[in-house]
Amino acid sequence: MRILYSHRIQSHDGQSVHVEELIRAFRAAGHEVMVVGPSFYEESSFGGESKMVARLRRLLPGVLGELAELAYNIPAYLRLRRAWRDFRPDFVYERCNLYFLAGAWLARRHGVTLFLEVNSPLARERSLFGGLRLTGLAFALERFTWRSATKVLPVTRVLGHILAAGGVPEDRIQVVPNGIVLNRFPPNARRPDGAAVSLGFVGFVRTWHGLDSVVAAMPGQNMTLTVVGDGPARPELEAQARALGVTDRVHFTGIVPHEDVPAQVMRFDIALQPKVTEYASPLKIFDYMAAGCAIVAPDQPNIREILTHEQTALLFDPGHPDAMWNAIQRLVTDETLRHRLGQAARAELEHRDFTWDGNARRIAEWAAIPI
Repeated sequence: MRILYSHRIQSHDGQSVHVEELIRAFRAAGHEVMVVGPSFYEESSFGGESKMVARLRRLLPGVLGELAELAYNIPAYLRLRRAWRDFRPDFVYERCNLYFLAGAWLARRHGVTLFLEVNSPLARERSLFGGLRLTGLAFALERFTWRSATKVLPVTRVLGHILAAGGVPEDRIQVVPNGIVLNRFPPNARRPDGAAVSLGFVGFVRTWHGLDSVVAAMPGQNMTLTVVGDGPARPELEAQARALGVTDRVHFTGIVPHEDVPAQVMRFDIALQPKVTEYASPLKIFDYMAAGCAIVAPDQPNIREILTHEQTALLFDPGHPDAMWNAIQRLVTDETLRHRLGQAARAELEHRDFTWDGNARRIAEWAAIPI
């Protein structure tokens, strides 16, 4: 098939992982893919954004920045329409972004088949955490974009319910969770007897993740903590480790290239997903499953779409302050349970095909069915 992939990603981060891995998977399956996106995306390094985007954010705060986002749709739509006319794809695949209307306009004006990937309700997120100014317009345009798609692909059923509440017909919604490249995670061997139990976390670490409770419990425990990534909570955690005398057992790798993450995660015995938004499909959980880690994660609907308590993970009550540490402590003292959960998580991932190749295959199959 011929697939026109449209996005407005500005930086190399978790978003870019999804974009690049799915494009790779489409091509590996024999599909021809043309990508249309911002030219400055290629300038940014992993974990950062382009210099042009950073400069625009400083110069155009608030409403002006949002108006600039809207104005970007004019050249974006013209590029996408030109690519569509030249490439003649079987369908357009677009990653949804707030104020990004190019695919919706193309679908409405030319009857193009549009598959829209939705990772979060962005208007809600930015109104709560990002200082959104044009709130009413943002929500209206987001719903317009959702409703314009032939098929809408949320990453969780929880997010699918949000889309349905926003006016998307149920028969247009198809859940596609995130995934991994399985062969980057060779089956994990059991660690030597007596080795310190290795706890690990991947991602952008914030105070509300609660990793301070893990560091606080480390004195007297035969365990280490590795944080693969960075974030605003790092200085506090490092200071806490110094005060407790456990700096030799708390390690921060800083931001690492995505291709280096599997090697880091393969060293974990226990992998942590301390907190997560209620509609997300966390990339790290699929990494943890592929690596055969014993996973500790919050007991909430979107996580239960992937993991099962006592079978593939230990799920804790996110409303209880000691629940995460209690689950960790249980695993620290029970090697057999760690191994059983890790092996079951890996088997579940393989059985349900939580891979980018599987996602690409399923999306292409849906696109081939007349809608």
